[in-house]
Parts: sequence; C-alpha cells; structure tokens
Amino acid sequence: MLKGKTALVTGSTSGIGLATARALAADGANIMINGFGDKAAIEKERAGLEKEFGIKARYSPADMSKPGEIAEMIATTEKEFGALDVLVNNAGIQHVANIEDFPVEKWDAVIAINLSSSFHAIRAAIPGMKKRKWGRIINIASAHGLVASAQKVAYVAAKHGLVGMTKVVAIEAANDGITCNAICPGWVLTSLVQKQIDDRAKASGKSVREEEIALLSEKQPMHSFTKPDGIGALAVFLASDAASTITGSAYSIDGGWVAQ
Repeated sequence: MLKGKTALVTGSTSGIGLATARALAADGANIMINGFGDKAAIEKERAGLEKEFGIKARYSPADMSKPGEIAEMIATTEKEFGALDVLVNNAGIQHVANIEDFPVEKWDAVIAINLSSSFHAIRAAIPGMKKRKWGRIINIASAHGLVASAQKVAYVAAKHGLVGMTKVVAIEAANDGITCNAICPGWVLTSLVQKQIDDRAKASGKSVREEEIALLSEKQPMHSFTKPDGIGALAVFLASDAASTITGSAYSIDGGWVAQ
C-alpha cells in the first residue's frame, strides 16, 4: 500500500521505532531512520532494511532536542526521496522521581524530546504534505498520554501534550489530505523491559513469568505485553488509504490499562 511513499521514523534505531520502520518498509515505503547508537549497528539495520524489503533507507543522526537539526532532517528527507509522506514521531526518554525531587534539567530534557521534538518535526513536514495533498502523521504517545502514574510528571505531561497536539493538527489539516493520530501503548516488551524483569526475578527468586505478571498487573488487566511489531502494524494501518478518515484519534494498545 505504501510503495513509492517515504516514511521518517524518529528514534528508530531500536525498540518500537525500529519495529515501526520495519513494518512501513515491509509495506513498501522508503525509510529515513533516526536515533543514537553504535554506528556499525545502525548501518547494519539501515542496510538490512534495503536488502530485506527492496526499498531505499537512509539514516539521520539529528538530535531531537535541537530544532535546527530536526528541520534539517526533514529537508534532507524531502531532498533525498522527493517527498516526506509519513512522519512517525517516536523519540522519547524517561526520568522517574517525585515532583519535589524532579531535577529541572530532566524536566526540560523530557519535554524537549517527548513533546517539543514532535512539534518541530510536524511544523517542518506539514507544508510539503499540504502541497502534495497527502500525508500521515503518527505520534507514538503512551497510556500515560491518557492517564497518569506517580513519579512520572514530565513524561505524563509530555504525552498528554502530544495527544492534544495530535488533535490540533488533525483539525487544522482535516481538508488537506492529511491525517494525524496517536498510538498509546501500555507495557511494551523491549530489551530494556526484559532486563528489568530478569533483574526482578533474580532478586526475588521467583520465575520470570511470575515477575512478568507482577509487573503487568500493576497497570494492566491483561497479563500480556504489547510487542513492538504490533505497534508497527497499527502504524501501517493508520498510514493506509483505509484509514483516510481516521484523524485526531488516540489508539490504545495497552492490555486494557485505560479501560479501568
């Protein structure tokens, strides 16, 4: 469905972002990946996308805390591929502390990466989308874009802001062939989460599965993790023509977290 289109996925050198980039590439889209990490590993992923899916893939090292680098990445994508059709704002960081102990610099960093970077990317990308009368903007928010948890003031504020931004963009671009939606995952089984579970099991002497259930049960009725591939598949659907009138929506993929 996306053959001939170009997608940019921020924070896509690992985890949810990489899974989403792979899903879009599997559907035929050329890909601009972005993020930090080992240069050799990133190049391996980039080349692997081209070889496996027969598309063109490029890499931008743009720092998502720097508006100028974000704008340059958008411009480079449009120059390299001729257009930017699908923008997936995925880059994110986390810090956990009570609000009175929350470092100001950590607040600023989380807001910059998790919220402001999406504004800067959308602001730079939407003129070209409006000109071509076609675009898909997908913001990777969180269950924390809809509900709150203690000790995550910056993350929750940023993700709530991202859901609100999604609605504004959807309204403004409603008749320009552009949709804007948010995906709100709950617990996602990434390598970092798996390490957390393994460490808990080692410390408690319980099985990994017991610790999985304990962790999931803190928030979700369903004792199953969302997989990055599932988020990628939802992004592909939202980028498709079948979703052409779906806009301004926040899609929960969270094992029932926000249904409670």
